Amino acid sequence: MNRLSRLSVLLLSFVAACAGPMATRTSVPVTVGIVAINDFHGSLEPPKQAVVVPDGKGGTNGVPAGGVAYLASAIDSIRAKYAHSMTVSAGDLISGSPLVSSLYLDEPSVEVMNRIGLDFNAVGNHEFDNGRDELLRKQSGGCVRHTARKPCQVEPFKGANFRFLAANVLTESGKPLFVASGIKSFGSGRDRVTVGVIGLTLRETPTLVAPDGIKGLRFVDEADTINAAIPALKSQGADAIVVLIHQGGKTRAGTDPQGCTDFAGDIEPILARLDPRIDVVVSGHTHWAYVCDWGARDAAHPLLLTSAGVYGELVTDIRLEIDPVAHRVIAKQARNVIVQSAPYESSRGPMTQRDDFPRFEPRADIAAYVARYVDAAKQFAQRPAGRLAGPAARDIGDKLSGGSIGMLIADAQLAATAGAGAQIALTNPFGVRAPGALNPRADGALTFGELYAIQPFNNELVTQSLTGAELKAVLEQNFDEIGPQQVLIPSQGFTYRFDLAKPIGQRIVALALNGVPIDPLASYRVTTGNFLAQGGDTYTGLTKGTDRVIGVSDIAALEAWLQAVPQRAVPLDARVTQVK
Repeated sequence: MNRLSRLSVLLLSFVAACAGPMATRTSVPVTVGIVAINDFHGSLEPPKQAVVVPDGKGGTNGVPAGGVAYLASAIDSIRAKYAHSMTVSAGDLISGSPLVSSLYLDEPSVEVMNRIGLDFNAVGNHEFDNGRDELLRKQSGGCVRHTARKPCQVEPFKGANFRFLAANVLTESGKPLFVASGIKSFGSGRDRVTVGVIGLTLRETPTLVAPDGIKGLRFVDEADTINAAIPALKSQGADAIVVLIHQGGKTRAGTDPQGCTDFAGDIEPILARLDPRIDVVVSGHTHWAYVCDWGARDAAHPLLLTSAGVYGELVTDIRLEIDPVAHRVIAKQARNVIVQSAPYESSRGPMTQRDDFPRFEPRADIAAYVARYVDAAKQFAQRPAGRLAGPAARDIGDKLSGGSIGMLIADAQLAATAGAGAQIALTNPFGVRAPGALNPRADGALTFGELYAIQPFNNELVTQSLTGAELKAVLEQNFDEIGPQQVLIPSQGFTYRFDLAKPIGQRIVALALNGVPIDPLASYRVTTGNFLAQGGDTYTGLTKGTDRVIGVSDIAALEAWLQAVPQRAVPLDARVTQVK
């Protein structure tokens, strides 16, 4: 063998020796942390609510939680655990917000999320409350006015540094309103890993927002949209796939926010149709907290399902172990962290901090920024807004009456539209936002900020003519099993009864105005907010009225009703009853 041949053999032997270990090398997993929230709803200040947790004795205890400065510290503490991390939101980041944020079109909520370092937010139904153009402004910034409220009142608005994702919201061109997905990579060389994120809202969003604001948009099937997005993400090198979806479920009431006991909800049929390559689904919409190992329920879909409740009271710490050679997730786990915040006095007594959960200090820069908007809003928030004779409860579980707050709102709307001939006013329980009760001071005094907390949408009142038959058809839509079941709350003097044992469309068995049965052929003047009048919450029957008159906003009507007398009585009469 000549010298050249021997050199070639030696070279080939060296290459072969190197190639073997490279082809079979043992990879070291790369850890990526995902910090997740949902349904923040512009809750800049602590909401004075508690996260309910088991007490270990068969009962429950509450932990004071929430407030974006505390949330920022909690997120920072989770990120500190990981060399690689990303922060995501599963929708309703904005709108349905307290006064400090909604008074300024949720601009401060977008800005605090910029400062916190949010990466992606999937649009929820509430992102569309002020219409398409205003939502686009939230992404791109600027001070062009699209609503009754003036933008940029405190400072110029630069828009979101994070990406809104809207995979299943299609414009007239057939393309998504915002990008459908995003990619984020971590590490370098052989240890580089990539996470693909798909974001979308629930298909039923058009039934939950005013139709005028979303004209031209189509909201398409969630599972089909998610599955269609996966090949593109894989082609871009995604080793893990995370879905942010504004849809969810609930677990057994009172269980641990880490649990998944008796989980049920509208997200289940979506999960059943998903591509098995999906690793994590961050969900929302139901305001419920849970962590579910879905593979234990459905081996064909071994994903992790999470939700962090509502109002920034919890944040989900998700840990992914990714094999950079096999390009897949080899382990995943999640835990909901309670954003324990300042103690407060509740209607049931003091809600104190607990040592068995982490305590967080409010992040100074975020607290200072929020304080700027709190100060700006004080003139509005602290304005006297009338007197009430006692507490008015929302009664979240009481769908029959909507609680005394709901009846108070309906009475106010009837009075505000008397000039348009209103005889009946109807309001929806889901439109009453604040939990708990409207609690006046000892002298009955209430502030505008307290009223705004339960009526933050600034819906205009619409009075229109409906026949008695059309009115009954509207009330039948409470129970038609198309949209969410709720019971429209009537104003004083209007009553109705329903029987769920009857067939759909025949469940309203009696309705009367001032004791006189409603005549199917007669015409009645009916007032609702413009959200309902445009067919919101699937009340399409309210789009069929005639002789419409537009009135004041719902919040203006409520304030005027409270200020019209020295002290307004709390309505306690039975207006809606169920046949047992």
